[in-house]
Amino acid sequence: MIAANNISLQFGKRILFDEVNIKFTNGNCYGVIGANGAGKSTFLKILSGEIIPNSGTVTIDIGKRMAVLKQNHFEFNQESVLNSVLRGHDKLWSLLQEKKAIYEKPDFSESDGIKASELEEQFAEMDGWNAESDAAALLSGLGISEELHFRLMTELSGSSKVRVLLAQALFGNPDILILDEPTNDLDLQTISWLEDFILNFKNTVIVVSHDRHFLDTVCTNIADIDFSKIQLFTGNYSFWYQSSQLALSQRSSANKKAEEKKKELQEFIQRFSANASKSKQATSRRKLLDKISIEDIKPSSRKYPAIIFTQAREVGDQLLEVEGLTKSSEGELLFNNLTFRMNKGDKIALLGDSTSITMLLEILNNNHQADAGSFKYGQTITKAYLPNENEHFFDTQINLIDWLRQYTHDDEEKDEVYIRGFLGKMLFSGLESLKKANVLSGGEKVRCMLSRMMLSRANFLMLDEPTNHLDLESITALNNSLSGFQGCVLFTTHDHEFAQTIANRIIEIGPKGIIDKLMTYDEYITNPLIDDQRKKLY
Repeated sequence: MIAANNISLQFGKRILFDEVNIKFTNGNCYGVIGANGAGKSTFLKILSGEIIPNSGTVTIDIGKRMAVLKQNHFEFNQESVLNSVLRGHDKLWSLLQEKKAIYEKPDFSESDGIKASELEEQFAEMDGWNAESDAAALLSGLGISEELHFRLMTELSGSSKVRVLLAQALFGNPDILILDEPTNDLDLQTISWLEDFILNFKNTVIVVSHDRHFLDTVCTNIADIDFSKIQLFTGNYSFWYQSSQLALSQRSSANKKAEEKKKELQEFIQRFSANASKSKQATSRRKLLDKISIEDIKPSSRKYPAIIFTQAREVGDQLLEVEGLTKSSEGELLFNNLTFRMNKGDKIALLGDSTSITMLLEILNNNHQADAGSFKYGQTITKAYLPNENEHFFDTQINLIDWLRQYTHDDEEKDEVYIRGFLGKMLFSGLESLKKANVLSGGEKVRCMLSRMMLSRANFLMLDEPTNHLDLESITALNNSLSGFQGCVLFTTHDHEFAQTIANRIIEIGPKGIIDKLMTYDEYITNPLIDDQRKKLY
């Protein structure tokens, strides 16, 4: 068990945590949620000892080992990949180094032999002889091929380093596992592997993530940071979200009788508990939900942006025809002879290497040229594009009102009252709308780019990893908006829930071809025939 006791933390006048008390017990997975800036990552650092609070203590059961997902991607640059994973278990790694130092002594003595024997016994008790094979299995499960295991960390790409550091945290069966955004830079298949790993993990997991499907799959409890406090809820993220929205709706219905409210909440709990039988954690989660009382359900203070996409004109029958597109970059073939046609009503999720998909979207928006092939849009099509990289849009010191004004189309839309109202829907109200464009956070920039898309009233939306940098509230609002959008959508994402609830067609792109299926994402990844086809793509 790990517990936070009367934890308070203040930066200047800002109170982040005020006498927080919370316990995390063995066998559970806790999802820590909260709005951007609420202190999710800071709280994990308090638990791990990286940040010392102004007051209060963190206590861990005696003899329990904690592992934390490292955020410094350069810390182990001069270490081999396999050794970087082994270093995740401090005691085992120290034992390995002590053994090595004794055996390398040129004047190996009888006392050294006795000491080595003692170390070997400790090493065996810690299952040290299987350590390298266990570490290698973790690396392979996370997509790090065997040929890279003995390379230096500095030789790896940024996304590969993230995977190695995740393997380091998972290694050695820690008693307490702390993960801050573990799914960042992972593809959907690797995220699924990580979900299965955590579901089979018997100890305590505390995780911060913006991936709703991941939180729904692995979490037994939600720790909600709100009003400088942390409140613990039983159930996964979807249960917390739906129940808090129901409670908020009931609170605003002043005329609804108490008994009616109680009945509605009870029916909701029973409904959700029944649905849990479909989950990977069916048995344990259903038992937890059965114990929930009405009083456990409370409204949240969260604010959700109003993301609303409308079309100025409905699409016709001709949307987009792609014919024989081919592109290489730095000598590497990204895609070859890519051919497909978009149809009315299509919402296509693009799968494959992120570099290849970004390049395709950039070509379709005339920001790059293909090596061969062509594409053509229908006459009724108006496009709006959310790129993955948006820094150049914000390299200016103008305020947000003037920044958004430059993307309006007529005099009425250039009116400051109109623009302020529009920014307010995106949670930039009052003085927030006067912020300089070049000081925005990553999430604020994405919300501004979404505002730009909404102003265009386009009927064809293209989005490259739109959930990057967004908080759960913004992701939920964007997800709901795109699900109900009447036009066409072409997008890529690592967010399982996003892909499953929006896409009605899947196109996976590889250097040797494509797979094009009219089905949902879940249907696609569970179809056994797809695996054989995928092998031919790469």
